Amino acid sequence: MSDLHNKKCVPCRGGILPFDIKEIHKYIKKVDGWNVKKRDEIYFLERNFKFNNFSESQKFVNEVGNISETEGHHPDISFGWGYAKIQIFTHKIKGLVESDFILAAKINQIKF
Repeated sequence: MSDLHNKKCVPCRGGILPFDIKEIHKYIKKVDGWNVKKRDEIYFLERNFKFNNFSESQKFVNEVGNISETEGHHPDISFGWGYAKIQIFTHKIKGLVESDFILAAKINQIKF
């Protein structure tokens, strides 16, 4: 278990490079259940969550929203009856940095 969930996301103002694949592999080991995906040359984190009904999915997504607002770091979320899909990357630099993994670790702390 990593201590990423105890850290704070740092707002990205741009002007920095996203993690390279070596750094991504180092961090992905710290966030169970998340996968690294690549689309249009942009790496992002993705995780699918399963629930018993729409209400549980909505409750989970609302909690992700609360964490995201507190951290000032916002994932892409899709959800419906019995599922939620979360995608995380730093939009400003079109890639992954430590804050993306911090947010993933905080989402992993949600009890459902």
